[in-house]
Order: sequence, then C-alpha cells, then structure tokens
Amino acid sequence: MADKVFIALQNNADAQPIILAIAADNPEAVVVESPGMVKIDCPGRLVIRRASIEAQIGRDFDLQELHLNLISLGGNIDEDDDEFVLSWQR
Repeated sequence: MADKVFIALQNNADAQPIILAIAADNPEAVVVESPGMVKIDCPGRLVIRRASIEAQIGRDFDLQELHLNLISLGGNIDEDDDEFVLSWQR
C-alpha cells in the first residue's frame, strides 16, 4: 500500500490561504504548484486544521468549504468540525 497521501486543490486566490495553512501544519509535506492545480504530497498523514485556515483568512471557516476548491485526494478521510485528516490507516 502507498505510504504517501495527497490532496490536490485548484490554484486560485481562494485556495492559497488553505494551501499555506496545510504547508505550515505539515512541515514534511511537499507542495507542487502548476498553473491550474496545487498538489500536496505528505508521507503517512496529512492534517488540515480549521483553526489554521481561519488564522490565514481572518474569518470563520467551515471545513466543508474545502470541497469548493478540491480536485482530488489520495488516502482515507477522517474528518470532524476541526480537522480533515488523510491517511492510509483505517
């Protein structure tokens, strides 16, 4: 089984604060930008925190808003109101 998880988001102004928050919370993640997409690969586990995104955008953020810019992902999802976690563990 693969040991890396990933998330791919649209490369637009709305997604940039999300990408910055993900990169800050996951220092082992590799961010690869292309003209229409930003792909973030991370070994083992990738955590997206609502509080980190809110700190970047300066307003309340519902993690469901993440889906507006989501292109694809790889890994099993575990999510609640505060975190969206990708991993290969069940």
